[in-house]
Amino acid sequence: MPSDLEAGNERTPLLHNPRLSQRQHEQHLETASAISSTLSKEEQQLVDSTVGERLPYNDYTTIDWLHDLVQDSYRFRHINSLPGLRYKFLSLFDAYSGWIAVVIIGALTAGVAFLVDIAVATVADWKMGYCSTNAWKSRENCCRQSTLVTSTSRIRLLTGSGSAESDCDEWHAWSDNYARSFAIYVALALVFGTISSSATLLTRSQLPSAEDSSERPCSPPIAKPDGSHVPTSVRIPAPSPNSGGGKVMYMAAGSGIPEIKTILSGFSIPSFLSLRVLIVKAFGAVFAVSTGMCLGKEGPFVHISTCLSYLVGMRFPKYKDNGRKMRELLSAGCSSGLSVAFGAPIGGVLFSYEEISTYFPRKVLWRAFLCSLTAAIVLKQLNPTGTGKLVLFETKYGTEYESVHYLVFTLLGVAGGVFGGLFCKLNFIWSRYFRRIPLIKENPVFEVGIVVLATALLQFPNPLTREPGDIIIKTVLVDCKDSASAHSFICIHESHTATTNWAYVGWLLHGTLTKLVLTIITFGCKVPSGVIIPALDAGALFGRLVGYLLPYTPNDVSPGIFALVGAAAFLAGVSRMTISLAVIMFELTGQLEYVVPSMLAILVAKWVADAISAEGVYDLAQTVLGHPFLDPDVALQRVRKKGMRVGVLVPPRKTMEDVTVHVPAENTVSRSLLRQKLDRLQKRGLIDAGLVLVQTHSPSTVPVLQGYISQSELTFGLENLAPSIPSSHSQQDFNVRLLGHAVDEVPPDSVEVDLSPFVDRTPLTICSEAPLEYAVEMFAKLGLRYLCVTEEGTGALVGVVIKKRLVGFVEGLKEGVGG
Repeated sequence: MPSDLEAGNERTPLLHNPRLSQRQHEQHLETASAISSTLSKEEQQLVDSTVGERLPYNDYTTIDWLHDLVQDSYRFRHINSLPGLRYKFLSLFDAYSGWIAVVIIGALTAGVAFLVDIAVATVADWKMGYCSTNAWKSRENCCRQSTLVTSTSRIRLLTGSGSAESDCDEWHAWSDNYARSFAIYVALALVFGTISSSATLLTRSQLPSAEDSSERPCSPPIAKPDGSHVPTSVRIPAPSPNSGGGKVMYMAAGSGIPEIKTILSGFSIPSFLSLRVLIVKAFGAVFAVSTGMCLGKEGPFVHISTCLSYLVGMRFPKYKDNGRKMRELLSAGCSSGLSVAFGAPIGGVLFSYEEISTYFPRKVLWRAFLCSLTAAIVLKQLNPTGTGKLVLFETKYGTEYESVHYLVFTLLGVAGGVFGGLFCKLNFIWSRYFRRIPLIKENPVFEVGIVVLATALLQFPNPLTREPGDIIIKTVLVDCKDSASAHSFICIHESHTATTNWAYVGWLLHGTLTKLVLTIITFGCKVPSGVIIPALDAGALFGRLVGYLLPYTPNDVSPGIFALVGAAAFLAGVSRMTISLAVIMFELTGQLEYVVPSMLAILVAKWVADAISAEGVYDLAQTVLGHPFLDPDVALQRVRKKGMRVGVLVPPRKTMEDVTVHVPAENTVSRSLLRQKLDRLQKRGLIDAGLVLVQTHSPSTVPVLQGYISQSELTFGLENLAPSIPSSHSQQDFNVRLLGHAVDEVPPDSVEVDLSPFVDRTPLTICSEAPLEYAVEMFAKLGLRYLCVTEEGTGALVGVVIKKRLVGFVEGLKEGVGG
């Protein structure tokens, strides 16, 4: 009679059993050591619970919010149960580690922002000239103690009729000739753009596909126990151009806000928050902003602060091993990015809550408040602007608006909404088609060069658009009743009240249109960039134009007020921010009395923009980039119109056959079967999928759901926990335990791999006839990774849906595929 080993009936229990032989006990210790070297103590404690163990999340996969919640509870109870004074201090440190972390994050963010602000001010001025006493000083710092230029020479310089004779002897322009200065300006802008885009290419990475192309061509039927299935008329959306077989991503490109929203919603993007990306983002932002392109450093600051949050969080065990807790820290930390970008600590907190985070409990709000406050305090002490003030564009308008001006503010809101809606549509089209041209797609630096050249050629001739974006806002918001601004370019042209200065109107109109067009083609280039400052520039220029053209009245309102409201309206149309934007505009200017006009224009702009384009710029950027993201509000709005049931999400019959394991009464299956199932999972490309376990207790009963094991845990179990088999029997098959305990006594010489600790024995389920809104709410509010679907009446398993499938389905409804 052949032995059990020769027959391939090897069994190895991995959990302690008093019936184990000495040989089996040694095998148990060996595999237990493998588990302990990979899993944390908290993960090992989950062995006896019903939620199942989880390994560290692999690339671009979904985190399990519920599992991380339970894991954190185990960690908390473990720390607080240890005796002794030392562990009491350890418990206190664990309790306050979140507050300590956000203080460190805020201080570090302010330090990086200080270095970037100083560098941008210097490098951007190099396009015009240099400081003879210190080449590393900006023009403002070089000439801080003297008047920069006289009013007469300023007009000559800005209108292009010659070069200004500066009263500041330390600052030297490159040339007194306008054409030569123009050429140097364009050449240096091209150099800066090349440096920035070349640095950004260093963060090139290839990610796995976010969607499963193998499932899309099929209609998802609902399988029944008798073999029949309910047909459905809904199809899974066609693959996006960025999906299928992986995609290339430049981690430091763009603002980073779409990716951060994706991460905070529960997905993992590998290396996006690494130290390397942080350094490249800061370095590239300096030269990108210095080119003069229609972009800002505010979005990159949010990415930088989130990178710092991740790097700091990895030093705290409380956050390092828990995806849910880490995202709480990221939500709090990213608020400091906007705080240092605009000097708006309250606006930064509201921006994180309103625009970025999908999970924002009260404790995150408090920690975000502290983080943003710390960043503002440190930045004020570092004083990068040299003014000693946190407010960037402080204005003091000496006039009040009247009731009739509410109509003007409303019209500015309409204009901002039209611009925002058109910007989102046109930028989406530009990204979809122009950036798919092989020459542009394969040479991102070439695209940046084209945009830089177009920007320099269009903006340099206009004295209002020649400077960097933040300087433009400061210039346009000026109040001409202030004696300190009486000799500025704007105030000199607006001083002629008898007749309309059409040349000045032309400059304002040219600046507005130029900003609109250039912002559309710039956003999405492979350089660190944000869209906030360009939108504010365009709105401020348009608002100044409207204010200047208003009929003169005895109580004439400063055109700067309309520039302020126009800036808010245009940014609201682009980003769809509301409350946070109103607060940011107040903190930017220090003008509390103009919060009401800003709120009115912001609200109108959002309504109009939503009517033109349902999604804001960051949501559309996520679609272009192909990141999985579930917005519950948008998803419910689309699903509600269809009146669908959960059954439409059930995968096709072939897919369910691949992911379903029928476990017999002895609760073990062969290793070869699991290996075959795992290979099929890996070929499908969905790295956060898994196998669903069912049992049939009698021939007359339906399969009953028993558990779920994800692909990563199954891979770990089969590849790292397999027993050491003699070489002569290395090809033999053996059994793997998935559920429960052994029914009969295990033969003393048998070997069995026990993967039951990795099985989630309490998977959440939903009836196939339940409204689809139920599934959306469960995935969004509970943070589910997967959801099992059962048949109405019988409770039989008919399907399993992962979060990415729901995301793809909702995206298809927007494109009309789902109908």
